[in-house]
Amino acid sequence: MAKEKYYGTGRRKEAVARVWIFPGGTGKITVKTVNGKERDAKEYFARDTLLQIINRPFEVTDTLGKFDVWATLKGGGVAAQADALKYGIAKALLAYNPELRPALKKAGLLTRDAREKERKKYGQRGARASYQWSKR
Repeated sequence: MAKEKYYGTGRRKEAVARVWIFPGGTGKITVKTVNGKERDAKEYFARDTLLQIINRPFEVTDTLGKFDVWATLKGGGVAAQADALKYGIAKALLAYNPELRPALKKAGLLTRDAREKERKKYGQRGARASYQWSKR
């Protein structure tokens, strides 16, 4: 018999996380990166703050350690990937049990962070930074 699973997609900046959660797990989070390597989240997200970000949806819904997570990560940096994973987990939890919506919504976990990098402008060094100007 196939194991029951729930899916959620999370995005942040350029990072995309495709997340599957499996009820009745032990809280193990496995991450598959672009190069095809599967790693444990504790190993991949080395900083404790990133692990706290990832576990936030479980803490809010009192389901910490009750699900196994398997996710593929693509694009962005490690921090953006952690945020994308958090959002994907929240959406997967919502697919598992729609009654968790008020708790997730109150914690602000169902809102996609839409901030993107501002484009570089021509005649300038960056989006806002100009080249150094010399009067003489």
